[in-house]
Amino acid sequence: MGSTRLPGKVLRDLEGETMLARVMRRLGRARRIDSLLVATTDRAADDAIVEECRRHKLPVFRGDQDDVLDRYFRAAQLVKADVVVRVTSDCPLIDPEMTDQTVAAFLEARPDYAANNLVRTYPRGLDTEVFSMDALANAWQQARKPYERSHVTPYIYEHPADFRILTVTEDADYSHHRWTVDTAEDLEFVRTIYSRFKEKPDFLWRDVLDLVEREPQLTELNRSIEQKALHEG
Repeated sequence: MGSTRLPGKVLRDLEGETMLARVMRRLGRARRIDSLLVATTDRAADDAIVEECRRHKLPVFRGDQDDVLDRYFRAAQLVKADVVVRVTSDCPLIDPEMTDQTVAAFLEARPDYAANNLVRTYPRGLDTEVFSMDALANAWQQARKPYERSHVTPYIYEHPADFRILTVTEDADYSHHRWTVDTAEDLEFVRTIYSRFKEKPDFLWRDVLDLVEREPQLTELNRSIEQKALHEG
């Protein structure tokens, strides 16, 4: 709820449901995820997220606001995870099939960490990271810099000598598309997308891609938004 650019963004409405509910509903269609868990903070402002999770019968874990790495580690411990799949709640166009693809790549190659956003070829907003509990524990023990704690995984992918890293990419480059929500302009774009798929709530990323290629003016809604740098928090 404490987003600086768009406060309360994860509970903003998308065609009758919150962004958080949309993300979890879409991830619920992923076949290679055993269970879902919302990891939020212990701040009073995030009581609203806990209430939303209860309303949708979603399990929730509460931890430190700034040390997100610690929050993730303790949440994973709680559910006795051996592999953790990380998706952020500001990605309401997340594609369950793409998430499954990233998990499948991890399970086949068995690296320490796999992601479809290290070498970015997919639209921003489809990001899926998959990592072993051992890799998460190592990062939790070793990471010291503030951004390493607030972004969960930088310690892993910035130390390739210590971790086996797998990148998942697409043959074509669609990285210029921005489908995440960090500003009011981003929210307007995503709301427009959802309004176009009222009759097809199980739409996938290729459906969105076809739509914006047919109507390129849609991308103008948030074209001017710049992504915050990793070290900005």
